[in-house]
Amino acid sequence: MSQAQDPNELLPVVDHEDRQVELAPRAAVHAQGLLHRAVHVLVFTPDGRLWLQRRSMAKDTHPGKWTSSASGHVDPGEGYEAAARRELGEELGLELALTYVGKVAACMATENEFTAVYRAVTGQELRPDPVEISHMALFSLDQARALAADHAQSSPSLEAVLGLI
Repeated sequence: MSQAQDPNELLPVVDHEDRQVELAPRAAVHAQGLLHRAVHVLVFTPDGRLWLQRRSMAKDTHPGKWTSSASGHVDPGEGYEAAARRELGEELGLELALTYVGKVAACMATENEFTAVYRAVTGQELRPDPVEISHMALFSLDQARALAADHAQSSPSLEAVLGLI
């Protein structure tokens, strides 16, 4: 399987106040634990179940683990909401109304990412990108929280993100 991301992709590096200070390659940002930005989108069905994705084995962090419906880094010059819309389209093939839920401060669980969280509701069919996602499944919120607490099966950021719901 091809690599799901480019290690030379430039990401905005930020300070402790989430102000951009420089650009650095993705591989360096992760290897050095530099502060940077990400988004997570939680997609719910009209009856309240939550779509979670199992990350593909091609991902550079947490391959094969469960995480939010769609997620990714904020690109240079991009705002959080624009990044959330882009990731939703790239990963799930959806354009949906987004509701801002809140922001998780950069910490170990988020791998030093300031993480903006959005939610959306849809009954539409998801079209997961197989390079990014190996599997999608529906969970009740209680099931999702239990899965998120098991870091052997889920990315650590999932627990932090669901803590805002």
